[in-house]
Amino acid sequence: MQRITLTPREGWQQKVESIGLTFHTLDNGTPYWDESAAYSFTAAEIDTLEAAGNKLQEMCLAAAQHIIDERRYAELDIPDFAIEAIEWAWNNEPPALYGRFDLSWAGAQSGHAPKLLEYNADTPTSLLEASVVQWHWLKDMPSSLVSAKPDQFNSIHEKLIAKWKDIDPYLSKPIYFAALDNPEDQLTVTYLRDTAQQAGLNTLQMFMNEIGWNDEQQLFLDPDEQPMFSIFKLYPWEAMLQEEFAPHAIDTYTSIRWIEPIWKMLLSNKGILPVLWDLYPNHELLLEAHFVDNSSSATMSSYVRKPLMSREGANITLVRDGATVATTPGPYEGRQIIQALTPDAVFDHRHTVLGLWMIDQDCCGLGVRESFNPITDNLSSFVPHFFV
Repeated sequence: MQRITLTPREGWQQKVESIGLTFHTLDNGTPYWDESAAYSFTAAEIDTLEAAGNKLQEMCLAAAQHIIDERRYAELDIPDFAIEAIEWAWNNEPPALYGRFDLSWAGAQSGHAPKLLEYNADTPTSLLEASVVQWHWLKDMPSSLVSAKPDQFNSIHEKLIAKWKDIDPYLSKPIYFAALDNPEDQLTVTYLRDTAQQAGLNTLQMFMNEIGWNDEQQLFLDPDEQPMFSIFKLYPWEAMLQEEFAPHAIDTYTSIRWIEPIWKMLLSNKGILPVLWDLYPNHELLLEAHFVDNSSSATMSSYVRKPLMSREGANITLVRDGATVATTPGPYEGRQIIQALTPDAVFDHRHTVLGLWMIDQDCCGLGVRESFNPITDNLSSFVPHFFV
């Protein structure tokens, strides 16, 4: 694994805009999509990452079963009124679509295995970049840049279309795609809607706040007052459960196909990390992790502290040898976990995070984010990759 410097394609902004990536540059002029570099992997390193993603998926599903069996919901701040729906969804297996593991690894030369940072199993973004945008970049990449024809760990697009076809019989039509009114979420949900349409499914798109509730009919309604029975929502379950309509979503859960299903909130919760450590202590893919009120947490002097529900690198504290070396602000409060620091994965002074994409329980793609800061946030750059 190495970071190589490249010359961006001429007119790259127009090229990525033409395939849907409209927020390619940050407000300060720094590229979010950064093709002035690329990460090069060996085929063996890609095999290592693919195997890690598949193994972590297996472990996380076992951890979810453990939480349910041992009723450890309170440790994850799961509200009591959601438990019945979580267990129904887990046992009845309504359609689930995708997720993204975030790992830290400096490649085979590091001498250790990839390490899990967290699992965004409910509302992962940076999907279009990982699937379509970097694939188009690869096709434009001059073969002279590497000694052999480059490939890319990326079958995300094809796997998404295949998964929509697979779950089509379980969904009422149209399938509604809903997200908040911000560029990143709208980009992701528009792309996912496009993959569903390519699979032959009838779809409609709307904002989350356009979903209505009819008390008399006990139904969620679209802006045309038509009932909604299949809804892809790019909106986290923990936020949904704090909304005014949350009791209605729970009461009608068995009659509506929400994607992702509500059991995914067990895995997207940072509390899954200490649960994994309890079940698989010292596993090579894991970093030691504990709830902050666990006695074992007092023995760690170097760690990252995270709220259970934080996103986009918010409310993170990085402690090394007992001293705080980095913090980020944010709106997230409540119970926290601590997680051991990962071995450094730094290239050209940039901290690197590897996003492994899971579709239909299979690891099928890689996206690389990098930042000059040790805490990756929503301003970190996306850099393409290839392997030879």
